[in-house]
Amino acid sequence: MTGRDFSLPKSARLRPRPQFLAVQGDAKPRRSRHFTLLWRPNGLTQSRMGITVTRRVAGAVGRNRVKRLVRESFRHFRAQLPPGLDLVVVAAPGAPALGLSQVHQELWELCQSLTAPEPLA
Repeated sequence: MTGRDFSLPKSARLRPRPQFLAVQGDAKPRRSRHFTLLWRPNGLTQSRMGITVTRRVAGAVGRNRVKRLVRESFRHFRAQLPPGLDLVVVAAPGAPALGLSQVHQELWELCQSLTAPEPLA
């Protein structure tokens, strides 16, 4: 990936349902007000991302808007993520009302927490 290459190839996305289920099955969650980030190591050299927005969050237009904003944010900080992770972003109610900068900020903080040590229970 070059210095300013913000593309998001298909290889960087979780696509079929079994990939989502594999992440959700043994994921470690991180939560913010509008998003839950599920993650697990994938054994690859790059991180991949998938997005889940249910009908409880918004209608079709709102769900598609949230997915576009999350993808755009992921494009911009994908290079700073630790390699070899599968991430699933689950949107919560209220997410469609956010702007791009708010989505970017919440997801960036969640992804930054991936490098922080796990809190002891």
